[in-house]
Amino acid sequence: MAKEFEAVIFDLDGVICFTDEYHYLAWKEMADGIGVYFDKEINNRLRGVSRMASLEIILERCDEQLSDARKEELAAQKNDIYRKLLARMSPADLSDEVKNSLDELRARGYKLAIGSSSKNTPFILERIGLPTYFDAISDGNNITKSKPDPEVFVKAAAFLGIAPEKCLVVEDAVAGAEAAHAGGMKAACLGDASNAGAGDYNMKSFKDLLDILP
Repeated sequence: MAKEFEAVIFDLDGVICFTDEYHYLAWKEMADGIGVYFDKEINNRLRGVSRMASLEIILERCDEQLSDARKEELAAQKNDIYRKLLARMSPADLSDEVKNSLDELRARGYKLAIGSSSKNTPFILERIGLPTYFDAISDGNNITKSKPDPEVFVKAAAFLGIAPEKCLVVEDAVAGAEAAHAGGMKAACLGDASNAGAGDYNMKSFKDLLDILP
């Protein structure tokens, strides 16, 4: 019997590894530097959102109008802080559960890809020991629209050469699940997205994928 899916496309942050705290600390330092209030609640609105769109959310509390050039400068400043924090990451930040599940999915014949809005995807994958593991990577370096737009997942499917309806997306953000559906794909969700019932499959742990994908 033909398998329902031929490929799995994973969001990176919050699915393969966790860099939320580093994002928060970097945005907080940037916001504090310009005197704009920022906390964990606001940070939660940035999940799955591009860097510039995240900055716009933070600047909702800014009293002055900033030029596009100044916004680019602030976004670059945040990224510099973030990359310094990311340098602390190592293969220890990749859990055995995730690595063993990925290996098993590959052994079962599935193509594996990353679909992330982060421009730091290659750097993060290198830090956690998976620089060349995935069959395709679609990330912030090759897309122009953020989730819930489906561009990042549609491009990942195209890079794999597999029809979107044959790809399962794994996400932890509601916007990511919406992007998968907008791209004609089903979504298996973890974390916030699972709690919100946003997926076609709402999982308690990463290894639950092995029950979905025979």
